[in-house]
Amino acid sequence: MSDYVMNTYARLPIAFTHGEGSWLWDEEGKKYLDALGGIAVCILGHAHPTVTTAITQQAGRLLHTSNLFRIPMQEQLAERLCRLSGMERVFFGNSGAEAAEAAIKLARFYGSQRPVTMPTVVVMEHSFHGRTLATLSATGNHKVQSGFAPLVQGFVRVPYNDIDALQRMGEHPDVVAVLVEPIQGEGGVNIPDQNYLRQIRALCDKHQWLMMLDEIQCGLGRTGRWFAYQHAEILPDVVCLAKGLANGVPIGACLARGHAATLFGPGNHGSTFGGNPLACAAATAVLETIETEHLIERATVLGDHIVRGLRTALADLPGVRAIRHKGLMIGIELDRPCRELVQRALAKGVIINVTQDTVVRLLPPLILTDEEADHLVRVVAEVVRSFL
Repeated sequence: MSDYVMNTYARLPIAFTHGEGSWLWDEEGKKYLDALGGIAVCILGHAHPTVTTAITQQAGRLLHTSNLFRIPMQEQLAERLCRLSGMERVFFGNSGAEAAEAAIKLARFYGSQRPVTMPTVVVMEHSFHGRTLATLSATGNHKVQSGFAPLVQGFVRVPYNDIDALQRMGEHPDVVAVLVEPIQGEGGVNIPDQNYLRQIRALCDKHQWLMMLDEIQCGLGRTGRWFAYQHAEILPDVVCLAKGLANGVPIGACLARGHAATLFGPGNHGSTFGGNPLACAAATAVLETIETEHLIERATVLGDHIVRGLRTALADLPGVRAIRHKGLMIGIELDRPCRELVQRALAKGVIINVTQDTVVRLLPPLILTDEEADHLVRVVAEVVRSFL
């Protein structure tokens, strides 16, 4: 471990030298199936030829000009994202936290125009929106907030998937928006009731709140639709994207429609690097590949296949509380803390993750093959069985 890098991660003692498709190789030449995808970032796996070509060609032409000038690649990417999402305008940053930060600023700005005394955003227990001070304050995890008080004001928290608790917020005069993940990733791959997003949409319409969805982890085809909210057949007012958008090149996007799309004017928000030509070229290549290779439909088929295999292999284990999934967003909840499973899987050449102490989280790339999916099931089932 380096003495010169801040100790913000409990890093595993492995360094990777290269990757191809769903696989990574470490410094010793050992091969690993990547079932985490850089935490849902490498949605097309590693060294995807189309993305590689887009990056290298754009790097040979132009990396950055700043947002003081038009950026045609950015304009084209924004148009494509709006077409896919039903949104109308896009702000580009460099990360999911920046996308969520932009959404929070939109809500504040919206509230200032209503006007209300303290523009307040309803957020959820067990949520995760980022590590900037505002997104950290919106996050429903006391552990990651510890030591950073005073937190940003203007948030009120309710239980996730509890529409009655959200309905009671209608009595709160300063609420201007609801910020929610359609599926909670860091919170344990928590999937709400089928009508949850529709009910939130109805409440937001009733009270003139902005419906803001954090699709940073669940968006861009992972759940079997371009955006998880499309399963509910509704349109939010604001959508946050990042992670898989450029397959590892840093980019974040805050999409908006209706009044929310026209709130910001020059000087209200900005980003030096956001939406530069390199990031937009990579993101465009990702979206084109997902479309042309029909990877959204593939995510549904693969996710169902993996979960069927896991449920069969783990059916007789009382220590398995639940196996939850939507497409290739998969969580296996156990009845005890299980972080050591990460090391056990690594020893067998598979990269997984444990979140909320008890949930094995799988976020494999959309380009996973059937054979790789079966290998993943075998190894995960084996390490879970040996642990329980």
